[in-house]
Amino acid sequence: MYAVIFGKNPALSEAEFYSFGRRFGLKVRPLESARYWLLFDSSPKIERYFHWLGGALKLVRIVGEDEEAIKDLEYSRLFTVSLYGRSDWRLWRKLGSEIKKAFKAEGPAKFFKPAKTYAMPAELILKGFPDVKDFVFLFREDGSFLVGETVKVTDPFELKKLDVERPVQKPILSIPPRLARIMVNLTEVRRGSFLDPFCGIGTVVQEFVLQGLNAYGSDRDGEQVRAAKKNLAWLRKEFRLKNSAHLEVCDARKLRRCFRQRFDAIVAEPYLGKPLKRYPSRGEAIKLANELDRFYYSVFESFADVLKRNGRVIFVFPAYKLSSGGVYRKERRWLGKLGFEVLGRYTDYEERHRLVRDIHVLRYRG
Repeated sequence: MYAVIFGKNPALSEAEFYSFGRRFGLKVRPLESARYWLLFDSSPKIERYFHWLGGALKLVRIVGEDEEAIKDLEYSRLFTVSLYGRSDWRLWRKLGSEIKKAFKAEGPAKFFKPAKTYAMPAELILKGFPDVKDFVFLFREDGSFLVGETVKVTDPFELKKLDVERPVQKPILSIPPRLARIMVNLTEVRRGSFLDPFCGIGTVVQEFVLQGLNAYGSDRDGEQVRAAKKNLAWLRKEFRLKNSAHLEVCDARKLRRCFRQRFDAIVAEPYLGKPLKRYPSRGEAIKLANELDRFYYSVFESFADVLKRNGRVIFVFPAYKLSSGGVYRKERRWLGKLGFEVLGRYTDYEERHRLVRDIHVLRYRG
């Protein structure tokens, strides 16, 4: 039995997690959940594949329930305690002391204090994880709790490297590597040909390559394609990869002219409009969305030319935070007319953002 700890966008992270389970054939069976964690049964293979998750922070192996389970934790000279569902430093110290007492017969032990009542992956890695252990307590509303040990964490340093150490960077305009990884998992396609027809400097395509997928990318801006090639050359050298990607200068509305094969999946964040200087009214948001939809309609017509039947599309449409509060997310019924079935929709944004990513998971019925 395991638990997964989700990141800052738990709804999107949970959707990714289930898609990830199906993608890698992990036989995930949910048992219990709270806002930031999910308890489940799964194939042990999940420990091998966990690092390919973008929206999860930790994988926890559950050892039991309530304080009596503390005796089943594996000894460690240095450890920390992570509480989820409670933010109580007195409780944190009490549980740390209980673990220390349980370890007394095996040797000396001490526990360190994280920045919050739970340790983030970066803190654990810097302290020496996995030799340094992270003991996790998942609290239910009735006060009972599950006890476990973190066995895998995402590596924020790798994700940062993929973003800020590559030769060409566009911090505001390019998609975060974390989100690129989430979107690849949302396809549920494990093997096949993947295309990003708005590749820009190559963030999504680099994720294709990292995962050993048959990778293709295109952009109508030749300068962007040259930048993507530089970044992919850096990626191959830094991560010692043999595979690469096929990149083309191509208008996303005319993909059949550039690619002869059909793709299993398309993953893309297109042009989302000009940067907003203020929060729009609902009327202004509707107008912005309608103007961009004329372009997106032609793009999806082109997708139909190069996708396999039942091929997946993970596509970011723009949504807008409104001056009156709330978010405007347009319903696009024209997708169905073009043969695309909407399987899911998820938002991703920071509080300071005016533009919201409205991530669509689609299947092309052919």
